[in-house]
Amino acid sequence: MPELAEVEFIRRRWDPGLGHVIATVRLHPRARVLRGVDCARLARRLASARLESSAAAAKQILFRLTAADGEALWLGIHLGMTGELRVRPAGLPDAKSEHLILDQPAAGQSLVFADPRMFGRVQFHAGSTAPEWWTQLAPAVTSPEFTLEAVSEFLRRRARAPIKAVLLMQQRFPGIGNWMADEILWRAAIHPARRCGELSPAEVKKLHRETVWVAREALRIIGAADTAAAWPDPPATWLFQHRWEDGGLCPRTKKPLERAEIGGRTTCWSPARQTLA
Repeated sequence: MPELAEVEFIRRRWDPGLGHVIATVRLHPRARVLRGVDCARLARRLASARLESSAAAAKQILFRLTAADGEALWLGIHLGMTGELRVRPAGLPDAKSEHLILDQPAAGQSLVFADPRMFGRVQFHAGSTAPEWWTQLAPAVTSPEFTLEAVSEFLRRRARAPIKAVLLMQQRFPGIGNWMADEILWRAAIHPARRCGELSPAEVKKLHRETVWVAREALRIIGAADTAAAWPDPPATWLFQHRWEDGGLCPRTKKPLERAEIGGRTTCWSPARQTLA
C-alpha cells in the first residue's frame, strides 16, 4: 500500500490538469471504489468544473475544484493497495480498472484513477469548506502539532501493545505504513516487538525524532521526484533497500536481518542493534 511519500508522488501526477476545465466525467457506478457516492451527482457537478489545487495527507489525496456556478467542489481519493493516478491523451477508451476518468479535451488529456483490486475509494463533497473526512485527519508527522508530548501520551495509553503495531495507527502516525515503521524503528534502535510501556523517555524521544526525519527524507527523495517515471527508492544506507533480501544484512552492523510477523504485519529488524530485553 502506498505510504506518505508515495501518496505525495502519486498526487502530483494530476498536476498537468490544474487550471483546466473538465468537459466530461466517465465512471463505473458499480465499482467498489465508488461505494457511498452519488455517481450521477458527482458526474454532473464535476462536468464543466475547473481543477484548482490538490493536497496529500496521510494516505489520502484531496482535489479542490470550482464548478461552473462558482461552488467549491472537493474530490477525495484514497489509493488503497493498488490505486494509481495518471494522465493520458484525450479520446482513449477506458480500461476495466479505470473507475474514474476526467476528460480535459481542451488540454488534450484525461485524468485517470485506476485501481485493479478496488481497495481504494472515491469521496465527493460540495460546499465552501473542506469536508470533515479531510479536516478530521490527524496532524501530519512533519507538522508542529506532531509533538513529543502527543506521541508520549499516545504510547502511554497503549502500553501493552507492540510498538510496531502502534506506529501503524493512523490516528497518531498518519501516512506511516509497513516499510516506514520498520525504517523508523531500525534507526531508533528499538525492537518492533517491544511493548510501548517498556520504552524509556529517551527511547520515546528518539522514536519521535526518527519518525519526523524518515517522513521528511522520504518526502524529499520520493515525494518530490519526477513523476514521469516510477518513484525512486531510498538510498542503500536505508533499511528499505535490504529488508526483503533473503540473507539481507543490516546496512550499519553488516549482520543478518530477521523477519517475522509482528502486529499482524511482516516486519524486518536488525537483532544486532534492535534488542528485545
